[in-house]
Amino acid sequence: MRSRPVAALASTLAALAALASLAACTTTPRVAIEAHETFDSTSTHSRVYASAETVTCEAARRALLSQGYVIQLASREQVRAKKNFQPKADVHVEVEFHVTCVRDQEQERTIAFVNAVQDSFVIKKTSNAASVGVPAIGSLSLPFLGSDESMVRIASLTITNADFYDRFFLMLERHLGGVEPS
Repeated sequence: MRSRPVAALASTLAALAALASLAACTTTPRVAIEAHETFDSTSTHSRVYASAETVTCEAARRALLSQGYVIQLASREQVRAKKNFQPKADVHVEVEFHVTCVRDQEQERTIAFVNAVQDSFVIKKTSNAASVGVPAIGSLSLPFLGSDESMVRIASLTITNADFYDRFFLMLERHLGGVEPS
C-alpha cells in the first residue's frame, strides 16, 4: 500500500517539473521594430532646396551652430553635430544630428536628408572594497571611502517628432538667405 502514495507523489513531482520547464520556455514577445518602418512619402527627414549641396550643408552647419551644437564633421555633403543636455542631476542626454546633402543634377537642386539620435545616460556609482585575508578570522571585506562614477547608456533612439525637424529646416532656410524649399 505504500507504493501508491509514492507513485502519486512521483507523478505530482513530474507534473510540477513539466510546468516549471514550460514556464522557463516562455519569453517576452519579440518587438518587431521593422514593422514601424513605413517608408512612406512624408517629408519629416528631408527637404529639397534650389541651391548647391555645399551651400545647403553650410546653411545646416550654421543652423546647428546657432543653436549651440558642436560640429564634429563638416564637408561639402555632410554635417554631423552634437549637443549635450542634463535634464536631471543624474541624467545626461546627447542629441547628435546627421545632415547629408545630395545634389539632384537633373533638377539643379539639393535634397537635405536629416536625422537626429538621442542617447540617454545615467550616472552609475560603484563603491570600492578590498578583501583582506586574516589567518585566524578568515576574509574581511573593507570598503574604501571613495567611489567611481561612470556614465551608462540607458536608451538610444532616433527622434521622430516632425515638429522638431520642421524647426530645424526653418532655421536652415534662414541661413540659406530665404531660399525656399522646392
